[in-house]
Amino acid sequence: MSSPTPSTPATPATTAAPSTPAAPATPTTPAVAATATASGIRGYEVARPQGRCAVTHRTIEPDEKFMAALRETPAGFERVDVSLEAWDRFDRAEVVGFWKTSMPRPEAPKKRLFVDDEVLCGLFERLTETAEPAKLNFRFVLGLILMRKRMLVYEDSRTEGDREWWGVRFKGREDRLEMLNPRLDEQQVMDVSRQLSEILNEEL
Repeated sequence: MSSPTPSTPATPATTAAPSTPAAPATPTTPAVAATATASGIRGYEVARPQGRCAVTHRTIEPDEKFMAALRETPAGFERVDVSLEAWDRFDRAEVVGFWKTSMPRPEAPKKRLFVDDEVLCGLFERLTETAEPAKLNFRFVLGLILMRKRMLVYEDSRTEGDREWWGVRFKGREDRLEMLNPRLDEQQVMDVSRQLSEILNEEL
């Protein structure tokens, strides 16, 4: 049965299969990197930043600027921190996105860190050809976040068998992309969003 088109372009509503609960239009809490789902799909583990340069193993001092990278490994996506002086020597073969930030002081209250929207857009595009369920979940929630940020525009939807695809494009661009709606339930969306927030160390 064909799913109805979402009511508003910016935040389309997820229509579920008959036996699957519908996901909310936008994540209500931070998140990313798919976790285990009710169907038994193995998720991706997230390595938290250790405060050390991945190249020199030197401690990155509080307030020091450094490069944070999101790298794909056989175990999943991991966050890697690299000092500025070692960035040119860092192997970026499996890196899907990176950004510059500063190491917070231990005593400082948790604050929102800046992550360039281009990092998120690049990650969404990098996963265009993925077929792995965990990555498809990851990309879908990332797409919802980009819609909320008004970086990604919903255009239409189509069904192919029991699958629903959303047609989207980046704001200011004409080339069309497709995003599979994996019909996550609300808890799955929250889990994926929370993990994304942990990777980026930002409240999305």
